[in-house]
Amino acid sequence: MESKGDKSNRQLTGDGISFRDVLLSGVLNCTKVVLLEVPWGKGADWNYSGHWGRFCNFPLSGQSMSNTSSLLLSAALCYSNIERRHVVSPSVIIIGGGFAGIAAARALQDASFQVILLESRDRIGGRVHTDYSFGFPVDLGASWLHGVCKENPLAHVIGRLGLPLYRTSGDNSVLYDHDLESYALFDMDGNQVSQELVSKVGEDFESILEETNKIRQEHSEDMSVFRAISMVFERRPDLRLEGLAHKVLQWYLCRMEGWFASDADTISLKGWDQAIFLSEELLPGGHGLMVRGYRPVINTLAKGLDIRLSHRVSKIARRYNGVKVTVEGGSTFTADAAIVTVPLGVLKSNYIKFEPRLPEWKEAAIADLGVGIENKIILHFEKVFWPNVEFLGVVAETSYGCSYFLNLHKATSHAVLVYMPAGQLARDIEKMSDEAAAYFAFLQLRKILPGASAPIQHLVSRWGTDVNSLGSYSYDRVGKPHELYERLRIPVDNLFFAGEATSINYPGSVHGAYSTGIMAAEDCRMRVLERYGELNLFQPVMGEDTPVSVPLLISRM
Repeated sequence: MESKGDKSNRQLTGDGISFRDVLLSGVLNCTKVVLLEVPWGKGADWNYSGHWGRFCNFPLSGQSMSNTSSLLLSAALCYSNIERRHVVSPSVIIIGGGFAGIAAARALQDASFQVILLESRDRIGGRVHTDYSFGFPVDLGASWLHGVCKENPLAHVIGRLGLPLYRTSGDNSVLYDHDLESYALFDMDGNQVSQELVSKVGEDFESILEETNKIRQEHSEDMSVFRAISMVFERRPDLRLEGLAHKVLQWYLCRMEGWFASDADTISLKGWDQAIFLSEELLPGGHGLMVRGYRPVINTLAKGLDIRLSHRVSKIARRYNGVKVTVEGGSTFTADAAIVTVPLGVLKSNYIKFEPRLPEWKEAAIADLGVGIENKIILHFEKVFWPNVEFLGVVAETSYGCSYFLNLHKATSHAVLVYMPAGQLARDIEKMSDEAAAYFAFLQLRKILPGASAPIQHLVSRWGTDVNSLGSYSYDRVGKPHELYERLRIPVDNLFFAGEATSINYPGSVHGAYSTGIMAAEDCRMRVLERYGELNLFQPVMGEDTPVSVPLLISRM
């Protein structure tokens, strides 16, 4: 990888010949070849000529200048035919330092590529962000491992690091990343909802979802999940709930919206069905909370990489022989190829200019995929005053009015509650200051626990307005095919794409982002080496070797 004006690859010129002082593997007259720096010109020191002759099997001593020139030119031709991978390593620029970008960079550097990673933030991790300002780790972004099993591509990394997980649900839970083993729901007056009613409404909710699946099969045109549920109530009045049961149902819908980071009236019925209910796309093992956060994982993967922080890419120019990437301030980087791993929201903003423009089908995939918002308002208290359950909830007339608090004390022993709004509610809260947002969350808590003490510290995420993300994660929009994830992943010439929004099987997940980074690295490796003429079809694919399996440390109290 070189910048403009790099003269390190010196050429044969009319004034003289110069060769890199490098060791080359090759065969010349059955003799190993070593090319040493050979000066040539007026006043040149010819003490190396004997060594040069011996290595090349050409006796230079006593030769005339013209004969020496001919022999050196012959040697130069030999040099040009020797495998070049020992001289120039293929180069790649990775754009984005989240899990996909770090995974791609790690894989390519381990494959002896020259890799530079450009990250716009002053930290790595992207939408994975572990904060330590409370004196202990809390994740402001992704915090779950979805699929606590050895089949999860991140399991071997997490297991080898000995990082503990706290399982919050098993397989096929109606609440996705939670089940109904440890919870407390309240109405707006602070009255706890009976577990019998919550369980009964949960069964009704599953029945409603099964009915929406029938509607999906009956209609060729897509519709929103919200509209499908309305149609279910029309054809199955017995599933329509009233009073407190209706409010509990709205809370279930609120949690579904949190899973997709979007409101039910924007979520595709067809895409939602594919993303959730197709068993071949789900990893077993339920969902586990990263007790110590995700930072140890990302830091381990990033060790030894050439990472340039605070490098915001503004332009990517691709040519037949490479790419040129420009960052804010005008600095440029060139390489054989680039892997783009920036969030979908950033691609949608068109801040990064592509030259030439991306194909229409690629631009359409960027435009048509949905990107949702789910934020965290993390409240740190002096002591615990709430029930010893995994989560607290507030039921209401609409999903917008419902609330959800994750109790980190169960998993980490720290007095922390995490309020997690999604969709339009999250957008509205992002308009507030951090202090106002934290107070809003605290007011929701006081609705169910009037004697709640004020938090001593707070943290607020803003993934929707953060210019480095412009959203939390992707989802299927109404009327748009699920295959858009795959279209976003497909390379364009020597540009490759990765990230959770390019994972057709695991969108919106850390392991989905990680997997696409590995996939993009392998695609890039094969394409670049093919151009260099050095592709070895018998070399194992990246990640093909099964890593040593270390059991995950899973607990549930």
